[in-house]
Amino acid sequence: MIKINAAITGVEGYVPEYVLSNKELEKMVETNDEWITERTGIKERRILKGEGKGTSDMAVVAVQNLLNKKAIKAEEIDLLICATVTPDLVFPATANIICDKIGATKAWGFDLQAACSSFIYALYTASQFIETGRYNKIIVVGVDKMSSIIDYTDRSTCIIFGDGGGAVLLEPTTDGLGIQDSIMYSDGSGRHHLHQKAGGSCYPPSHETIDKKWHYVYQEGQPVFKAAVKGMADVSAEIMEKNNLKSEDVAWLVPHQANLRIIDATSRRMGLSNDKVMINIERYGNTTSGTIPLCLWEWEKQLKKGDNIILSAFGGGFTWGAIYLKWAYDSK
Repeated sequence: MIKINAAITGVEGYVPEYVLSNKELEKMVETNDEWITERTGIKERRILKGEGKGTSDMAVVAVQNLLNKKAIKAEEIDLLICATVTPDLVFPATANIICDKIGATKAWGFDLQAACSSFIYALYTASQFIETGRYNKIIVVGVDKMSSIIDYTDRSTCIIFGDGGGAVLLEPTTDGLGIQDSIMYSDGSGRHHLHQKAGGSCYPPSHETIDKKWHYVYQEGQPVFKAAVKGMADVSAEIMEKNNLKSEDVAWLVPHQANLRIIDATSRRMGLSNDKVMINIERYGNTTSGTIPLCLWEWEKQLKKGDNIILSAFGGGFTWGAIYLKWAYDSK
């Protein structure tokens, strides 16, 4: 029986035009460029401006550009999964809104939320639909408007996050390329260290929740950093060992862009040199669900058919995981 794998056959990204630099943040909160750079590796991040503009507006640009690049009509899409922690609305799903805006009238879709691991969770989920043989074209979007849930008087969080995201097209392949393996984990006890307290069913919006700033990201830096270093490094090494991969076999590590020190710890654990690691955190910050597709978009022309690539992420929840794939095409 011929094995069907899910292969990424195209990728696109989008970041807003407005650049929020460290220098500008110095005017907003007690911080400075040196302090931010030393602790995070971030120099600037992009912010989506405009009344009524939401996560779907960024996703639509990325998806439409992807369809145009692949010469595919929106009606050909079978399924669209949107990985995000900042949906346009509580309901309906942002995936449904994206489908409506691009004219994907024959697709069904849903949102998937696993904090900064959302994209790899969604990619793995989508791959299962491809492997059944019933689906031929699935779009996975990873996108967030983090500026909508950031308190710009809190220097522990406002320096980290930015807006943006990307989209990939998944199609079936029988040539041995595409997604080979994945390892996913979660630990709900981590929710105490990183969460948005209000806005859900436990604490619906009220004057009290707004006054207490419970609708913004809350993060305890040290326990999150410690767990992220261990989680990303361990799972990346684990998937290599599971698939008998040595450092020289891996062409690229595509890490979630949360913190440069976390990325460095992961690549060292894998035995990879810096030239094998995709890093753009200095320009975009942490776009949560958007970091990995943005990296793939920026590095697409350097990727070669058959390249062994590891995607790795860690997020609030806690959630973490890694995907091992063989790149399916040479970029033109």
